[in-house]
Amino acid sequence: MMQQDISRVADRLEPGSPIGSVRRGLRIAGIAGLVIWLALHVALFGKVSPIHWMPGLIVLLGGLAVIDRLMPSRYPHDAFGACNAVTLIRGVLAVALVTPLVAGTPQSWAVFAVAFVAVLLDGVDGRLARQSGLVSGFGARFDMETDSFLALVLALHALADGLAWPLAMILGASRFIFLGAAMLAPWLGRPLPQRFGRKVVCVFQLSVLVALQAPPVSGWPAVWLAAAAATAVLASFGRDIVWLWTQPR
Repeated sequence: MMQQDISRVADRLEPGSPIGSVRRGLRIAGIAGLVIWLALHVALFGKVSPIHWMPGLIVLLGGLAVIDRLMPSRYPHDAFGACNAVTLIRGVLAVALVTPLVAGTPQSWAVFAVAFVAVLLDGVDGRLARQSGLVSGFGARFDMETDSFLALVLALHALADGLAWPLAMILGASRFIFLGAAMLAPWLGRPLPQRFGRKVVCVFQLSVLVALQAPPVSGWPAVWLAAAAATAVLASFGRDIVWLWTQPR
């Protein structure tokens, strides 16, 4: 069975094969993403030393390499699609925010604007996937990990701006902690049922993290906002953990 799977992947990698078209689409989107990343740095982060650009650039290139490696075996369609291109651009926007984080830039409207656009595009990729018939588990995971990375970067920004570390950890690292726990307790890694409430919590979490980047949002209003979002995140993960625990193993 494994040899047959490897053979099918190899066939798709032949010149002129469907996955070749997917990879061309990925590389075009990747080049567009690099251009957007550079334009953001010139327009918004031009005062930041180019030395501080390097960590984000390394993350961006590494992410593109991982996607290029995984798509042949995990993506079932014959076109990269606008849906995945939008998710990739959202990822580029998230990675662009690494630069001001590394540079120690305080709350700024530039960070707020980039984060706002990244969250605004959330949901567009899913809609495009459904309209174009390119829905896939790979695309859903791509979107989820993009959200998780964006949340982590924004939470680190909020932490640098004075948010208490427990709140920043819950808002930015909960999913990564959950994935780490699933490595120790495999039952945590089983598929979860689709729940609209989980999506609502994700949007609320990201919206609060974006709001925390705005210079006027500080002091107790910021704490209460972060605490409300953190409570929602903990409740969502708690509900999923309880559901997984009650399933037959």
